[in-house]
Amino acid sequence: MANRKPLNILMIGQGFMGRAHSNAWTQVRKFFDPPLMPVLHTVAARDKQKVQEFADKWDWLNCSANWRASIDGDDVDLVDITTPNNTHADMAIAALKAGKHVACEKPLANTLDDAREMVRAARKADGKTFVWFNYRRCPAVAFAHKLVASGKLGEIRHVRASYLQDWADDSVPLMWRFQKRHAGSGAHGDLNAHIVDMTRFVTGSEIAEVSGAISETFIKERKKLTDGKPGRVSVDDTVLFLARFDNGAVASFEAARQATGNQNRNGFEINGTKGSVKFNFERMNELEYYDATTDRAVQGWATIICTHAGDHPYLEAWWPDAHLLGYEHGFTNMAFDVLLALAGKKPNVPLPDFEDAYQTQRVLAAALVSADEKRAVRLSEVR
Repeated sequence: MANRKPLNILMIGQGFMGRAHSNAWTQVRKFFDPPLMPVLHTVAARDKQKVQEFADKWDWLNCSANWRASIDGDDVDLVDITTPNNTHADMAIAALKAGKHVACEKPLANTLDDAREMVRAARKADGKTFVWFNYRRCPAVAFAHKLVASGKLGEIRHVRASYLQDWADDSVPLMWRFQKRHAGSGAHGDLNAHIVDMTRFVTGSEIAEVSGAISETFIKERKKLTDGKPGRVSVDDTVLFLARFDNGAVASFEAARQATGNQNRNGFEINGTKGSVKFNFERMNELEYYDATTDRAVQGWATIICTHAGDHPYLEAWWPDAHLLGYEHGFTNMAFDVLLALAGKKPNVPLPDFEDAYQTQRVLAAALVSADEKRAVRLSEVR
């Protein structure tokens, strides 16, 4: 590793995603053999004391309370954005103008307009862009993508996707995720973004139309973090919608943060003319597969434990068969693919850039129009 070209990383943000990304950049050097050497150069956040404590804990070489000044530094190669959605556009555009590569958390932005501006900036820039749709990097999801691409499922006819959580009961205060000016939307942008991206990725098809959308906010007020007084919730608790893919497949999508009993049930079922697959992140090492081309007498759902090196993506770097991976490994797998791409090499499976993530943002925007106007919305209307 000593002779590898270093890649100096500036990470903006120190929260939940800051921890996930810091771990990924640290672990990728230890488990994979990346063509570039990631260096935890600088972490930036608003609170000077907290960011210093974070830097010390996660072994960042420097810390800053001024992300703009840090972006302009000549000693930064990649800017990694882990902050709330409403900050993504300003940070990403500034980084691209400064000639940096950018890796941004999802969703791309909190509004379609901001996302569009990010795409325009990316088209003009020399730096490469990436978006942390980390569930693509679960070996089971990446393997489902390969099964579809190989023709194992035949023609895709039907897609069901849902992302269900139950953490957002009325005891949770009015954090930024419940405020539209910060988050853009609620469960929709947070959760539907993932399953829209995953189904686009696995099927290899784009969504052409959205219809029948329903949006609901069950808890209208929550206690403010500042004074404990009631404050208005301005985002959804759940959004459901139907869709048509451009290959003719029909689909349903469902996101909820108050689906009692579901901690992180993020999954899909994809049905084709030759077979089907099912995935549920609460059992993230497993992919269910139905082969409809075998003798009818022995057809049935098979559970594949996607932990076999050589057959399942990324496993050469990790553990022996059935020594299971966890949530954090998806981020590390993506960090490796980012390093491959920046070195001009092919990633294990396709990486979403700003252009790709913008297509998911268009679907999310179309669903909100459908819910508001009670009609079907062609994606050609949402640009």
